[in-house]
Amino acid sequence: MKRTVRIPFFVVNPKAYLYGDAGIALAKHADRLAEQYDVDIFFTAQAADLFRVKNETKRLIVTAQHMDGITPGKGMGHVLPEGLKSVGAEAVFLNHVEHPMPVDQLARAMARAEGLDMLTIVCADTVEEARAIAYLRPDIMVCEPASLIGTGQVSGSDYMRDTNEAVRGVSPGTLVLQAAGISTGEDVYRAIMTGADGTGATSGIVAAADPAAAMEEMVKALAKARDENAKVNRQETGR
Repeated sequence: MKRTVRIPFFVVNPKAYLYGDAGIALAKHADRLAEQYDVDIFFTAQAADLFRVKNETKRLIVTAQHMDGITPGKGMGHVLPEGLKSVGAEAVFLNHVEHPMPVDQLARAMARAEGLDMLTIVCADTVEEARAIAYLRPDIMVCEPASLIGTGQVSGSDYMRDTNEAVRGVSPGTLVLQAAGISTGEDVYRAIMTGADGTGATSGIVAAADPAAAMEEMVKALAKARDENAKVNRQETGR
């Protein structure tokens, strides 16, 4: 059975900036924050580090940064889904702008993930691409303009709203993550209050003077947005 994801959620995505002991140290801090603020945190890692992340943390949703739609057998140099699953990966990123996939390969990889009860986190650039990929029914759609990734410039509110609506109009069960340029707690808060189910960061954390403090600021803001949304919902329902 796939892991159930509570919203809003957060993604820590070190890409290839961190690995080994440094990556594990950040994962352990993310794990503490997940418990402290009672939120779900996805943590991506290099394939070689996934086993350690799984075994040295308790609360994180351990996430692979890519996999291929292959089955056991031939496939030298490709990333085998069963290999990721066997070391504790519960989710996988697919079609990131830094590792784009032709639609047929994306569909095969998503089907393999589904068969292994792994959550699929699929990336899209434009509103049109987000709408098209939504027909494949990913568990989570990452909406971020490729031009803004790593720039510290956050997607505009119109882009966030338009992509949220595009995805949900096709696949209501798909969660939407807005992530481009997220570098402060205020960015996180705005993304959630604009209607995203989750958000996350790479350079906003790993390039910060104090990555642990930057990550905590963001997770704290996520929890604040969650609590404020819950309060509004209670008022609207009269409970």
